[in-house]
Amino acid sequence: MPQGHYPRFKAAACHAASVFLNTPKTVDKLCDWIAEAARNGASLVVFPESFVAGFPVWAAVQSPILSHDFFKLLASQATRLESPAMSKIQMTAKSHGVLVSVGFTEGTETSVGCLWNSNVLIGSDGAILNHHRKLMPTFYEKLVWASGDGRGLRVVETEVGRLGMLICGENTNPLARYALMAQGEQVHMSSYPPVWPTRPVTEKGGYDLRRAIEIRAGAHAFEAKVFNIVASGAIDLSMRDALASLDKQAMETIEKSPRPVSMVLDPTGAIVSDVLSENEGIVYADIDVAECVEPKQFHDVVGYYNRYDIFDLSIDRSPRDPAAFIDHAVGRNDASPSPLQIKKAKNGGTLPVLDHKAD
Repeated sequence: MPQGHYPRFKAAACHAASVFLNTPKTVDKLCDWIAEAARNGASLVVFPESFVAGFPVWAAVQSPILSHDFFKLLASQATRLESPAMSKIQMTAKSHGVLVSVGFTEGTETSVGCLWNSNVLIGSDGAILNHHRKLMPTFYEKLVWASGDGRGLRVVETEVGRLGMLICGENTNPLARYALMAQGEQVHMSSYPPVWPTRPVTEKGGYDLRRAIEIRAGAHAFEAKVFNIVASGAIDLSMRDALASLDKQAMETIEKSPRPVSMVLDPTGAIVSDVLSENEGIVYADIDVAECVEPKQFHDVVGYYNRYDIFDLSIDRSPRDPAAFIDHAVGRNDASPSPLQIKKAKNGGTLPVLDHKAD
């Protein structure tokens, strides 16, 4: 995007319920909502955390030794980047000419039991622009999802501005947020679950998810001087039916825990859209990226309002893979890669070219 060019566009935040633990039906619903948002003039459509195919709320309200069947079902519905489900979302984004951000439980061919809480940003041409795995699952999420790496801590240049994204509690991580600020983020996308219980409903002092989102969203919009598009999940009959095997107290805790909120905030932290919490729907906001400029006169924490001589931050965005495989024979006189070189290759580097010599 040329310097001094400030796009104007309409953003859509989807306050939506997954078709719980059913990836094909959730993707069908997602594509219908993309079409609806596009018909209403949206250029960027944002979906909740783990929307495909549902947030593993059972981990909050039931012992791990009782949750094996839920985990196996979630693993069976996990989505990969190269999959029919993802291809369908990409084709829908392309056919409507919109950017789409969506959360999903990601699987891998490396392991049938390793899952990530992931997010993907799809361009208006259907291309995958960024792939982010939540850096650290929060609290009981560790029973379901693995820790991510830094590959997705990126701000992407698009026709609607410079887009960055964090998942749920990552929006409380100052270093993750600063990593995006330092790349010139202009529009931030935040995704959240439909509910996040922390105590039985019979006890006081549970986590107020809506209030937590309001604090985080306002803080990042204000500190980064960005628009913040917040998309949260919702609870519907499919989720209640799928969780029917939980005991009465567990279901009551889910039903009575505070709900999240979906909204759009401007660079001052003010809400500039409708707000949804209980009921499904899409909230829209007209965004003028030029509004990010004036607030930076007051506090620009990645510009003049910093002390680079005092503070220093480095961010490792290399992907982390389980192994580095060398698919060629090594002769007796060859200089084999050292353990350090192999370690660097696993973390995104390259192995040296070996000089094969005749005996």
